Amino acid sequence: MSRWKRLAFIIMTLLITSDPAMLRATESVPAPVPDTGQQRCYGNRNEIMFPSAGEPYHGQDAQYSTNAPSYRDNGDGTVSDLITGLMWEKTPDFTKVTQDQAEVRAKQLTTGGHHDWRVPTIKELFSIADFCGNMHSRTPYIDTTVFSFVYPNTTQGETGRPGSRDMDAQYASSNRCVGITMGRDRSAFGFNFADGRIKSYPLKATRYLRCVRGNPNYGKNRFQDNGDGTIADHATGLMWQTMDSGQPMDWKGALAYAEGLVLGGKDDWRLPNVKELQSLVDYSRAPDATVSANRGAAIDPLFQLTTTESWFWSSTTHIETGGAYYVCFGQALSARKIRGKQINAHGAGAVRSDPKEGDPGRWPDGLGPQADEIRIFNYVRAVRGGNPITVRQGPPPKRESMVGKPGAGMILANPLLGRLDRDGDGALSKQEFDGPGHHFDRLDKNNDGKLRGDELPTGPANRPGNRPRR
Repeated sequence: MSRWKRLAFIIMTLLITSDPAMLRATESVPAPVPDTGQQRCYGNRNEIMFPSAGEPYHGQDAQYSTNAPSYRDNGDGTVSDLITGLMWEKTPDFTKVTQDQAEVRAKQLTTGGHHDWRVPTIKELFSIADFCGNMHSRTPYIDTTVFSFVYPNTTQGETGRPGSRDMDAQYASSNRCVGITMGRDRSAFGFNFADGRIKSYPLKATRYLRCVRGNPNYGKNRFQDNGDGTIADHATGLMWQTMDSGQPMDWKGALAYAEGLVLGGKDDWRLPNVKELQSLVDYSRAPDATVSANRGAAIDPLFQLTTTESWFWSSTTHIETGGAYYVCFGQALSARKIRGKQINAHGAGAVRSDPKEGDPGRWPDGLGPQADEIRIFNYVRAVRGGNPITVRQGPPPKRESMVGKPGAGMILANPLLGRLDRDGDGALSKQEFDGPGHHFDRLDKNNDGKLRGDELPTGPANRPGNRPRR
């Protein structure tokens, strides 16, 4: 740096630090977290009407709108995200590549006349996810009015063999897992735009690549301990609870806990949506990190944890399963064991989903191809700030929507359930049932005091005798 440039730099620094307005401008939020896009409310399984304050399930994702996604198609093969300041490839080549190949391809890319493309971090990649996605209705987890998307060719597997699945729409990130997954794999994180989850994939496995450029600050936290039980993130404009809830709870309990929290003189705490919660992850840390200096929960040590191997609830529903998203700050464990020890299936920092209620003992062998451990009772770290807009009512519920696969602990929405299930637990109690008591007893085949989808008639919801009581 020349003498004159150095002098100019010093003068500018003095001006900024002496002018409060300029100082505030330099401290403006450089990396706000975009909203998830979720617009509907859900009970334990099914879609419900928006609950009011004090009612069960109040405070979920759709009831708070923050930083609504906003994109601009630049007409040159690129899309600008007007919230994050990032620029994206509109249409990748949809050829799957290994981790090393992804890094080479990004350096060679010149789309839009730009030469500074890179493999996105997992936080950058997650920022464009749209959580209205649903694998069962073939709705991708990305805004297809802006970004090009294709499902894989199911006749062609990754290595040329048949067997690729519709759900294999995983995209690469630059974040390599610092631990070991599946007991043996060096891996890197990716996001699946077909099924809406983050996990870590072996480095030699192939994934799609959508490159990014711009805003190098996105996803880089700037934490400050406020000394009153709260921590501010000056990167995102969010404030967090320093300590967690102290005990795990189901999803309904998590929502109520966050909504009822009074801390640091503030009472506007809420359960974070899945993007806000994932913004806390430190992907350079893991309880099973191979380098001891990186060993610990995948979160800044300023935050206190009841247990290192903890998972945390978000307020976002995973629509296709009817469960809710959680973020692993400990290992994303499988129910499978090697030499008596559970294996890390997906890596610390993975984003998965759990049933919202029930007994974890129903899934002793886990769930899914990697036998994901089912906990149901997860921890809470409440959030406030980000200028949320309270949404009091959303679009009318879709009675016909599928919120889970039969046989996977979920049910098809029955017209009667959609109309009468006031608490959203996926079943009708005798108090909710609008027919004679003896009809309820006749339909309740397993005598558990609840009528579920397979016990209810499937005829028209509003035929005479099925009208709701006033």
